[in-house]
Amino acid sequence: MKKVILEMEDQKHSYEQKAKESLQKVLEEKMSAEQQLQSTQRSLALAEQKCEEWRSQYEALKEDWRTLGTQHRELESQLHVLQSKLQGADSRDLQMNQALRLLENEHQLQAKIARLQGDRDLCSSDTQHLQETVWSMAPRADGTDCYGTGSVPGPQ
Repeated sequence: MKKVILEMEDQKHSYEQKAKESLQKVLEEKMSAEQQLQSTQRSLALAEQKCEEWRSQYEALKEDWRTLGTQHRELESQLHVLQSKLQGADSRDLQMNQALRLLENEHQLQAKIARLQGDRDLCSSDTQHLQETVWSMAPRADGTDCYGTGSVPGPQ
């Protein structure tokens, strides 16, 4: 019986040793699992922080995009207004150039008219002088010529 008791005590020690080893192994696994949990929680916290940063940047970019869209529409509107004004200015420029050409033509015509009137006046004066000369050379009513010789000069 002593032998049986000793065997039982050996078995008990063996079981206790195995239980201690199992318990130690379970504790180590628990510690490892807790460390992994903490590491995972830190990673999750960092991922959540990054996610929040990205979300914030996304919202800021979305707002910037809206602002740029509004500015783009405003600039397009201003461009259309400026193009319209430019067309008006081009039209006025064309009209002004036409008016300038007409005015230049009018000045040229007035200068030509003045020249022609001057030529006419000169010709009229020359004609008047010529007529006076011819009249003075014409025979007088009493039959004498302008030289007082009594005959009209010319071939006889």
